Amino acid sequence: MLSTLLASSGLTGSQYTIYITFTLLFIVLMFIAALVAIIAVLFQKSNSDGIQGITATSETFYGKNKGRSIESKFKKWSWITLGVLGVLSIVVYIVQIMLQ
Repeated sequence: MLSTLLASSGLTGSQYTIYITFTLLFIVLMFIAALVAIIAVLFQKSNSDGIQGITATSETFYGKNKGRSIESKFKKWSWITLGVLGVLSIVVYIVQIMLQ
């Protein structure tokens, strides 16, 4: 079966091994980036007041700034991991197109 794949793609045995290793490595990196992005998005605070608008509790200045700094870190990590995920997806796609 391997010889059939190699013959159809024009790759030698070592090139095929490098290609599979490269692809698996980038898929694992994409999986890790996706998990980190999901976790970062889930930990972000909601923008809507929801039920908190009814209770009308007041926050201290320290509490508001602490929440914003943590929220901004989660937002920054969300964008970073989603950017990494997008770049890795494009790289894997380009490599597959080049080898066909």
